Amino acid sequence: MAYIDGFVLPIKKKNLPAYWRLARKSAKIWKELGALEYRECEGDDLASSFALPFPKMARCKPGETVLFSWIVYKNKAHRNRVTAKVMKDPRIAAMCDPNNMPFDVRRMACGGFKIAVSA
Repeated sequence: MAYIDGFVLPIKKKNLPAYWRLARKSAKIWKELGALEYRECEGDDLASSFALPFPKMARCKPGETVLFSWIVYKNKAHRNRVTAKVMKDPRIAAMCDPNNMPFDVRRMACGGFKIAVSA
């Protein structure tokens, strides 16, 4: 069964163009090194009357929005192999200057997920 890495992060709307540049480069590298899918999504309809809205969950500040992203792998072992390759790739290291990121890494939520239902 496929395995998913999921991410939720708040980002200043003014930083979106820089983030999309970073995401497009990252997507190519993740796919080149074995990821099956790489998706980056920007919040669009975030007002919820029946559940906790993403902006509240992500503790968005004024002028921020939420990004929801995921990467798909064959299984958890495949994810571990791909992630190890990505983390050693110098192109990723060059893009990940902690002093020059378009978002606050400390506010990003992430985790690995087993698929329980697939239709």
